[in-house]
Amino acid sequence: MSLNKIESAQGLRIRSTQDFAAGLFMVVLAGLALFLSRDLATGTLRQLGPGMLPKSFAVICGALGLLLSVNSLRYKGEKLAGWSWRGVLFVLGAACLFGLTIRGFEIGPLKVPALGMLVSGPLVVFVSGLAAEDVKLKELAIFAIVMTIGCALLFKYALSLPIPLAPWLFGI
Repeated sequence: MSLNKIESAQGLRIRSTQDFAAGLFMVVLAGLALFLSRDLATGTLRQLGPGMLPKSFAVICGALGLLLSVNSLRYKGEKLAGWSWRGVLFVLGAACLFGLTIRGFEIGPLKVPALGMLVSGPLVVFVSGLAAEDVKLKELAIFAIVMTIGCALLFKYALSLPIPLAPWLFGI
């Protein structure tokens, strides 16, 4: 019996559990995004509403997740394996740290002043960079400086967003 006959005799089965799980996760994420943005007005293509972007991304994410799940039935791929929690913790922790330090916060006796982009930018790059196993501090420092300068130029000056750069030093 040829390999093609054996494959067709087995019917529909998941040949790539990693792709199937990723596709299923994307579909669930898209459903959650659609549910959370249900009260936002979509608007029209001429006059976009606040719900247009999240709903559009949710539909695209769901469609790609469905496509990935269907392809997991057709093509052989990787088996679902565990992942490193180190990456999840450091990257999410860095995003939370950035949000808390850029404008400052106060929770009971704990008070952190607004540090601005010049401190929070490199901080988020360093903390998220620790998620990698083979991190080189010199390269990470150069990347942090370049990214902070680029973000400051883009968000503060090109887009004129009210992001504090260094309120503790310059008052801007």
